[in-house]
Amino acid sequence: MANYLAQFQTIKSSCDRIVIAVEDVSDLWLNVKESFERRLPVKKACLNNKARNPVFVDNLPAEFIQTTDSRLRSRFPQEQYLFWFREPYATVVLVTCEDLDEFKTILKPRLKLIVQNDEREWFIVFVSKAHPSNDQATKMAKKVYARLEADFNTKKRERCCKFDLHGPDAEFWDDFDSKMVDCIRNTLDRRVQFYEEEIRRLSEQRFTPIWNFCNFFILKESLAFMFEMSNLHEDSLREYDELELCYSESVSSPGKHREFGGLDAGDDQAALLNPGFKALTQIVQDDVFREFEFRQYIFACQAKLLFKLSRPIEVAARGYAFVVSFSKTLSLHENSLPFCFREVWVITACLGLINSTSSRYDGESVAIDSEKEFYRLQGDLYSLCRVKFMRLAYLIGYGAEIEKSPVNSASLSMLPWPKPATWPSIPPDSSAGIMAKEKMILQAKPREKLFNIQRKPLPLEPSLLLREANRRRAFLSVGNISELYDSADGSGLDTNSKLSPNRSASSFIARTMSGPATSETSLDRPMRLSEIHVAAEHALKQTISDPDFMTSLSSVEEFEKRYMELTKGAADNYHRSWWKRHGVVLDGEIAALFFKHENYDLAVKSYEKVCALYSAEGWEELLADVLPDLAECQKILNDEAGYLSSCVKLLSLDSSLFSLKERQAFQSEVVRLAHSEMKHLVPLDVSSLITFAGNAGPPLELCDGDPGTLSVAVWSGFPDDITLESLSLRLSASSSADEGIKAIKSSASHVLVPGRNIISFDIPPQKPGSYVLGALTGQIGKLSFRSHGFSQDGPVETDEFMSFEKPTRPVLKVRKPRALVDITPAVSSALLMNELQWIGLIVKPIDYSLKGGILHIDAGAELKIEESQMIEIENYRSDTEHAGSTDSTIEPERVEKIPIENGKIKLPDWASDVTTLVWFPVRAIDNTIARGETTASPQKQSIVDGMRMIALKLEFGVFHNQVFERTIAVHFTNPFHVSTRVVDKCNDGTLLLQVILRSEVKASLHVKDVWLDLQSGFEHLGKGDGRPASNLFPLVIAPSSRAGILFIIRLSGTTGLDELENADSILNIKYGISGDRTTGAHCPVPVNPGDSEELLFKIALKLKRPVLDPCLAVGFLPFSTDCLRVGQLVNMRWRVERLKSLEDASISGDEILYQVDANPQNWMVAGRKCGHVSMSNAQGSRMEITVTCVPLVSGYVHPPQLGLPEVGEANISCSPAGPHLVCVLPPALSTSYCIPSA
Repeated sequence: MANYLAQFQTIKSSCDRIVIAVEDVSDLWLNVKESFERRLPVKKACLNNKARNPVFVDNLPAEFIQTTDSRLRSRFPQEQYLFWFREPYATVVLVTCEDLDEFKTILKPRLKLIVQNDEREWFIVFVSKAHPSNDQATKMAKKVYARLEADFNTKKRERCCKFDLHGPDAEFWDDFDSKMVDCIRNTLDRRVQFYEEEIRRLSEQRFTPIWNFCNFFILKESLAFMFEMSNLHEDSLREYDELELCYSESVSSPGKHREFGGLDAGDDQAALLNPGFKALTQIVQDDVFREFEFRQYIFACQAKLLFKLSRPIEVAARGYAFVVSFSKTLSLHENSLPFCFREVWVITACLGLINSTSSRYDGESVAIDSEKEFYRLQGDLYSLCRVKFMRLAYLIGYGAEIEKSPVNSASLSMLPWPKPATWPSIPPDSSAGIMAKEKMILQAKPREKLFNIQRKPLPLEPSLLLREANRRRAFLSVGNISELYDSADGSGLDTNSKLSPNRSASSFIARTMSGPATSETSLDRPMRLSEIHVAAEHALKQTISDPDFMTSLSSVEEFEKRYMELTKGAADNYHRSWWKRHGVVLDGEIAALFFKHENYDLAVKSYEKVCALYSAEGWEELLADVLPDLAECQKILNDEAGYLSSCVKLLSLDSSLFSLKERQAFQSEVVRLAHSEMKHLVPLDVSSLITFAGNAGPPLELCDGDPGTLSVAVWSGFPDDITLESLSLRLSASSSADEGIKAIKSSASHVLVPGRNIISFDIPPQKPGSYVLGALTGQIGKLSFRSHGFSQDGPVETDEFMSFEKPTRPVLKVRKPRALVDITPAVSSALLMNELQWIGLIVKPIDYSLKGGILHIDAGAELKIEESQMIEIENYRSDTEHAGSTDSTIEPERVEKIPIENGKIKLPDWASDVTTLVWFPVRAIDNTIARGETTASPQKQSIVDGMRMIALKLEFGVFHNQVFERTIAVHFTNPFHVSTRVVDKCNDGTLLLQVILRSEVKASLHVKDVWLDLQSGFEHLGKGDGRPASNLFPLVIAPSSRAGILFIIRLSGTTGLDELENADSILNIKYGISGDRTTGAHCPVPVNPGDSEELLFKIALKLKRPVLDPCLAVGFLPFSTDCLRVGQLVNMRWRVERLKSLEDASISGDEILYQVDANPQNWMVAGRKCGHVSMSNAQGSRMEITVTCVPLVSGYVHPPQLGLPEVGEANISCSPAGPHLVCVLPPALSTSYCIPSA
């Protein structure tokens, strides 16, 4: 079967569509060919995959071939069996007949002969030539077709369809496509089953001596190719996967030696996407394919199917894995392959995969995760290609042009050198090349970094190239061992060399430049580094067959151009994937190349991204390698702000990364720029350089409105002292993200020493809440800086340790507004009116010092403070403290007298933390004379009459910023409450008048003398001096007690009633008082020395003559109805009758003034409220006064009352008495309704 390999490949390359055979029985093909071929490819077909599951296939490729065609008739039976996939999948039998007898005798036997082959899938197309206008021919065609259906259709399957040559309908084409697809499906199922059985039979022989992989390959790929022709790409891909697995097992199995391949011209160029790069007959050896070509062939077939399935992402994923694994396979055969063949093949494979997958990738139809995965794979391919390319460049002498960065060092130092059987020899006539390489090596010097930063260069080689190359030459001269260790930078000697310095120095022979050794003379001595580069370059020219590839290694400029393309491609794809950090790292390599070519603008952009990544990840060692380059670019571009920021970042790095001298150079640049005239002053963030934290211990606690001093520990990361012209602290409220207050500035400049510094800030009054350190701002020279960095002050386990998991410890707590002091009156009982009395104020601090406090006292109206008297301040102890104080060590009471000026009292220092009692003298002024009352008509006393208001204002605190204000009420009263009543009235007009004295104060009153000055109309009996009838003085009246004094008086003649009504009697009481100022009223404060303690109290008494002979009588008449309702009118009637005639009457005149008094909330008066009415002066004359009113509320209310203002009460007699209350009912219920309009 292996002999058919060439024919199999030829058939496979020429057969790409499903063949449908046309059996033209009636010579109709030329008439229907165009119509039939227009139906191809089959738009929609339902086929069965290998698992016998239906799969819908779009655009199934197919072609019609007549059975008489040479392509179908010139095949041998063995070929038909072996290459069954190219045989027809369906047979279309074209027939026509216009006579039923002809059909029976000729056509039917011929059709039976054609369709008797069971392996052929067929169906018959009856072509009707009858014109639609010819009814007879049409009917005959229908009869023939009906007979055809009856003979060849079965119950299970219909095999006939009718085609109208003069205009087929759409139903025919649907029927035609359906029958054709059924045939293709059945044929495909039968052939798949055949191939599976054959493959299974060969698989069972795999471990037998007769096993032949070529036979298995032809069957397996025939099945895969048949699936591919049928557009069943998934099944075809699965077959190739199984074929690859089977080949891997065959290769790895022990047996005879097999050639690997890769020695033909052009093999260095990977053929991962070109399955026809070599004929199969060229790569077969002893019925087994060479591994190098066959593995690429299998992958190319897989990639072709994946591209047809629109899965370029999977091609990239499989391709990267294949390149990596196959590179390891190449390393096993490296000694038999050309020099650096593995590196060159990997580079071409990666570039081929990148170009093919990127050109076929459509990012609009994939998910975001798949898109990012695709770009990640592209970046991996670029990165792998880049590393291999750098290895080749290093071998030919371009190592000095490669940036010795961490990423390049990590990639190249772990990449082994090529391992040829022997290292390439120096080509003849290479003197000029060796001289050029020698010159390049001697001129290669490391670039001096800014600030003279010295760093040991990172290695770009896994081991010393000079030693590796000479070791593989296998011919070394002991006398010339110095040549083995010689290198341009002096690093050829291994640090682990066992030769002593003296011995090695004496044995080293100076190298001469007389000329390079040829390949004939170089066998007796080691090669020099320049010779190694020349030999490697010459060998690479023999290995690389792509001229464009070799051009990229022809010069430094071309190398850098290709290096930039690969690095930028990897970086761009990583940026578009999940691995953005890889892209940023490669941006650093791009920046280094820009920097080398003095393209500083682009270098800065790339360096900034790299530094941002390293800073965010905390990779300080990597940042220390890149940041000086960024600073140098910024300095060259005169970017002062960026350069300054870079210098600060360099200072912020770990001090072990730079020497003290280098860090001092950084600081000097910062100070120089800060004090220079910068064009654009920008705030500088020094959060990582200047850090701060609150001091250990509890936070500073302040009351609302209080200032304070906050100490903050500031750490300086500068290597030397640095002067801060200004420094401000910003606090943030812990309950919100906003900075709660404005910056708090420190009063003076500060010099920060390296390490910890303690700085104090004066805190103005703040709002209540907890505050944490927000930001530290300040100025260095003309430059403003800002720091958000927090430091650790104390053990890690304390709350001072700043982290994202723990909240920041508050440094300031401002309490919510609360009472800091309380001022209350010491006495709540009444004091004497019009007398100088002590008022006590209890001043109680509440956990707050009142040191330096000033008490403002503002007396209200009718109240006067006697500032001539001294103020007394004493310790205050409550009654409970007095009762429970048995300890003799308690501090005795302290009393101090201080003056009062303009109502201000300055509290002494000793009274700042204790409760004190402040006594100050005041006088309540009341110029009105007190009036007594009678028991018959008592007067309601109002407590407001004796109230006096005192406004208090206490200013305290460090800056008198705390203010306490309160207004207190002090009750003043007269010493006595006086009432009178007539005890008895004698027949001779004598009256016994009793005066009742009641104490109004909480003190004992000593009544020493009392006399009554009577008003006109009354006179005393007896001595006539106005004294009471009995002499019981001195009389002591206890608090809240009463005493009675009896006077004997009588009526006297008077000239008029007006004089009697307006006159008052005056009661004079001379008394003394004994009381304590802590309980209430007390003896008045003496203003002048020698003031008498006797007091005089006067009170007016209203004595009325008894109503013995009235002039008028007023009576209330009953209502006209018993039912008063709210809102209804009602007449109020009063009757007035004269009791005396005009001669004897005290009132003269024929008109009397009346007035109706009604509560406006209960009654509305509809008539006149007042007016004059005429009344005869004759005794017994009568009259009625009627006023109409409306009740406003329901319930029991007082009715309106009639008054006679011009007639004294002594001359009016009310008989009968008016009603006290009347009943008013609610208003009657009412309903409303609507009347529809006519």
